[in-house]
Parts: sequence; structure tokens; C-alpha cells
Amino acid sequence: MKVGVLGSGDVAKTLAAGFVASGHSVMLGTRNAAKLAEWTRQNSTVQIGSFADSAKFGEVVALAVKGTAAQAALRAANAVNLAGKTVIDATNPIADEPPTNGVLKYFTSLDESSMERLQREFGDANFVKAFNSVGSPCMVNPKFQGGKPTMFICGNSDDAKRTVSKILDQFGWEAADMGKAESARAIEPLCMLWCIPGFLRNDWIHAFKLLTNS
Repeated sequence: MKVGVLGSGDVAKTLAAGFVASGHSVMLGTRNAAKLAEWTRQNSTVQIGSFADSAKFGEVVALAVKGTAAQAALRAANAVNLAGKTVIDATNPIADEPPTNGVLKYFTSLDESSMERLQREFGDANFVKAFNSVGSPCMVNPKFQGGKPTMFICGNSDDAKRTVSKILDQFGWEAADMGKAESARAIEPLCMLWCIPGFLRNDWIHAFKLLTNS
């Protein structure tokens, strides 16, 4: 597939490299191409463009910016370029405040997720929450003694979730579909839980695993 990745931080670069390794064509969307100069020399197959260029390029679009910048990034990408496409929402609504005893502050409440807000504004896109509950070093081909970790996903489009589930399988994850967009209210706070061992014990290499009897 053609994949547009919106962002230029560690998550965006990790996902872009993962898509390339899985055989996809990638364009990274950024406001500042200069900051990616060294990285693009090492990842020469990744094209660089604006947010709008990247969104237009991709059959699938991955949103990988700070949560506080997510709305602005999608507006810069242009709703027309997102219409009908699967948009992987890897963001979390982390507020610009320090954590308290290792617990992050969010600018949302448990009654409304960030992804719901984005889905409401960009109603013709098919948002799927994914990649928000683990750090970038473990996003692609994670290696844990307990086997494949679980990535919890949600979204209103079953077709979009199937697409994301296939990508997760390529990246070494098992997907657990948690339902419609409202489930992002539960999935987004997983980032808070995931970060606590990091802030308290400097342990940043771990992931969640869903165990069932089936």
C-alpha cells in the first residue's frame, strides 16, 4: 500500500520505517523537512512532503504527532485528502503538564476521547486507534518472552480495523478489536498506565497482553 505518515518525531519515524520494511511505499508529512535530513539519508526510500502531500499520497494515513497538535495536523492535511481513508490514530491527549507520581495529565475526560473529537470533525475519514499504548522502540517487531503483545484497537469502520489488524500482524502484534470509537475512552488511558513504570523505575520496555480462554 501507499502510506502517508503525519509527523516527524520518534513515533512517526519508527512507523514509517516499519511500513517500508513491510513492503509499503511511504511519504512522511512534516512542517520542517530540514529536521529530517539525517534520517532521510538513512531511509532514502521514504518520501518527504507536507501534511497535505502525505495525506493525499496515502491509501492509509498514520497520525503520529503530539496529541495537542493532532487537530491542527489533520486540518493541515486537508479533510478532502483524508476522505474514505483509514486513519491510524497513534496519538494520546497528553496535556502540557508534568506527571503526578508517574501519572500523566490528559486534556480529555473519560466521557470523550481525543479520537472521538477527531472523528467528529473529520467525519469522512475512518479513524482507528492503534499504536498509542506502547513506546516507539517496541512498535515494530517487539520481542518479549511472553510472545506477541496485544494492541487494543477501536473504530467505527470494520473494514478500516481489518486493514489495521493486517498491519499490526506485519509489525509483530496481535490486534484486539474493542469496538466502536467510544472505546478510545478506555484505550487512550492505557498510555498513562504504560508510562508509570517508566517514570517510576525507568522501565520503558514492556507491552500489554490480553489473555483469553478461546
